[in-house]
Amino acid sequence: MDTIVITEFMDSNAVESLKKEFNVIYDKTLVDRPDELIKHITTCSAIIVRNKTQVREALLDAAKELRVVGRLGVGLDNIDVEACKSRNITVIPATGANNVSVAEYVMAGLLMLARGCYQSLNEVADGKWPRERMSSGGEIFGKTLGLLGFGGIARDVASRAKAFGMNVIAYDPFIAADAPVWKEHDVTPVSMDELLAESDAISLHVPLTDSTRNMFNEQRLAAMRKGAFLVNTARGGIVDEAALAQALIDGRLGGAMIDVFGKEPLPANSPLAVAPHCLLTPHIAGVTRESNTRVSSMIAEKVASALK
Repeated sequence: MDTIVITEFMDSNAVESLKKEFNVIYDKTLVDRPDELIKHITTCSAIIVRNKTQVREALLDAAKELRVVGRLGVGLDNIDVEACKSRNITVIPATGANNVSVAEYVMAGLLMLARGCYQSLNEVADGKWPRERMSSGGEIFGKTLGLLGFGGIARDVASRAKAFGMNVIAYDPFIAADAPVWKEHDVTPVSMDELLAESDAISLHVPLTDSTRNMFNEQRLAAMRKGAFLVNTARGGIVDEAALAQALIDGRLGGAMIDVFGKEPLPANSPLAVAPHCLLTPHIAGVTRESNTRVSSMIAEKVASALK
C-alpha cells in the first residue's frame, strides 16, 4: 500500500478519504521537525505540503520512492519543480481552489485602507468618540485599481472591484494586449510605468521568481501615485519591506495590507511593524474554512488519482 505523508494542516474529511485507500501519516506540525520528517518520507509515495515545507534536494534525496507532491495552495516557490521533474515526480498545485478567498481578502483590504479607521476601534470601546477624525476616510468607488499579473485570482479581484465601481487596469507581459480576456473582464492592459503612475491602489498577483524578486523596490514604490495603497497577497520577496516601511513613514503611500513576507513568521524587529497605516496578516489570504475544504478535497483527489 502506498504511503502519503502530510506535513501541514489539511481538512480532516480529505485526510480521512485518503486513509481509505492509502497508508497516511498526517501530522500538521511535522514541518517543524525536519529530522523526523526525513525519516517518514524515506519510503513514501506522495507528500502533501503547504508553503512551509521545503521540497528541495535534501528532502528529495531522502524520498527515494516519491512519485507525487501535492501542494495545498498555488505558489510553488517552496518546491524545486525542476528537481522534481528530473526525478519524474509529479507536482500538483490546487489551482483555482482558493481564488475566491484571496479575491475577497484583497477587497476587504482595499475597503479597510480607504476608510482608514479600523485600527482605532479600541478608542470607541474605551468610551472615546473620535467621530470627526475617523470620518476622514475615503471610498474606493471611482478609483483605479492596478493589478500586477492577470491570472485567475487577479481576474476574480477585477470582477469584484468592478462591482464596487472601480476602474481596473493591469500589467501582465505574458498576455497580449489584444487578447480577448481583457474585454471579457473590462480591464485595460497597461505598461508597468502606467500601472504605477495611474493606480490609486495596486494588488500583486505574480509568483516569486528571479524577475519578480524585489520588483517593488524603492524606485518603483516612489513611482506609485502619492497616497496610493499596496496589497500583497502573492509572495514575500516581491516587495522590499524596508523600502515599503519607509514609504509609509514618509507619507508617500497611503497604506498597505501585507499578507506575505520575505521571512515567515515576520521577525519582531521588522520595519513594517512600526510603519503607519500598515495592516499585517500571517499568510492567510487564501485560507478560509471554505477554501481549505476545496483545496484539501482537490489535492486529495488528484494525489490519489496520480498514485493509481
